[in-house]
Amino acid sequence: MNADRYVAALTFADYLASVVKNRKWWQDTYRLASVREEHIERAIALASSWKLLAITEDWCGDAVNILPYIARLVEAAPQKLEMRLLGRDANPDLINAHLTADRTRSIPSVIVLDDSYMEHGWWGPRPLPLQEQAMGDWWSLPKDERRVRIRTWYARDRGRQVHDELLRLLEGLTAIRQRPL
Repeated sequence: MNADRYVAALTFADYLASVVKNRKWWQDTYRLASVREEHIERAIALASSWKLLAITEDWCGDAVNILPYIARLVEAAPQKLEMRLLGRDANPDLINAHLTADRTRSIPSVIVLDDSYMEHGWWGPRPLPLQEQAMGDWWSLPKDERRVRIRTWYARDRGRQVHDELLRLLEGLTAIRQRPL
């Protein structure tokens, strides 16, 4: 990753304006998304600032349920977090470097970069408890029923697990950066 590529990526506002598929769903999720005070405090308390690069596509239901919440977290702590978005299909080198454990190109993937655009880690494509259910008990369900359960999970969670997992990652990476050599 380099500065030019990151800066050329879309901000969340620009991405939201460019969405073609599921436009109303994206807009409604963003409008309703919020961040718990404890998550805002954790983000502001980070000793390092981070750039987040989300690999996504507008047709992805998981992205619709995750990225608006991350955008709200970034908005709540702009001195510590920044986010840009790139399309998965237009950036095969990035997604291929961030495959899931079962080697899929699942999205969203959120890459964590420092101020020099060096990668320190990544998160995605779903919160762990949801991924365990979706790939476990729910996997044998018909696709439409599985989708309903996944959407219900997101609606009940309201971004809490996404915020918690992403902040845990950022806190851990910050702690590593703060260690003396």
